[in-house]
Amino acid sequence: MHDKPAVTQQPIHDIIARRWSPRAYDVNRPVSRAQLVSLLEAARWAPSCYGDEPWRFIVWDRNHDAAAFQRAFDCLGEFNQRWVKNAPVLMLVLASEHFRKGAPNRWGMFDAGAAAENVYLQAVALGLAAHPMGGFDAEEVKRAFNVPDGYTPMAMIAVGHQADAAVLDGDLHDSEIALRQRRPLGENFFEGEWGRPVVPSGL
Repeated sequence: MHDKPAVTQQPIHDIIARRWSPRAYDVNRPVSRAQLVSLLEAARWAPSCYGDEPWRFIVWDRNHDAAAFQRAFDCLGEFNQRWVKNAPVLMLVLASEHFRKGAPNRWGMFDAGAAAENVYLQAVALGLAAHPMGGFDAEEVKRAFNVPDGYTPMAMIAVGHQADAAVLDGDLHDSEIALRQRRPLGENFFEGEWGRPVVPSGL
């Protein structure tokens, strides 16, 4: 397995530094029900505007309901199917477009992202890996799983136990072992006004 902790300009918490999105999963190691519920419990305690909790999750566990998992798998793009075939669990994160009282909620997607990030970090804490994906047919997944109007599918997440990169081939293998990179802090994080870096380049 490849451990690729973030190379940071200042120290950050270990669980954040160790979180990344592998594609190599052990097809023979299921995610336990206790682990699965733990991931969802982490999502449940994410922050949200007015405490409205606009996120919804649909979970498919290959070892619990193989037919439903296959239907979800069929909604993925071909590239993602190449590696998700080894993952035991898929999740769909959705965002409500409205507050409970009916007013439009323009923060719903932001809050659903926060809930998903809690899943990624809890996965690290449990010795699991989680990989979010945008490559899926949102309309098909809504149709196949009876998603009501007013909910936007945001991402699919593969969850499982990480395996050695050798289970992947070609470009997938190369990506799995490549070094992680991020833009310098000064390119994305500003102070006082747009374009003024919090951290000058070179620091």
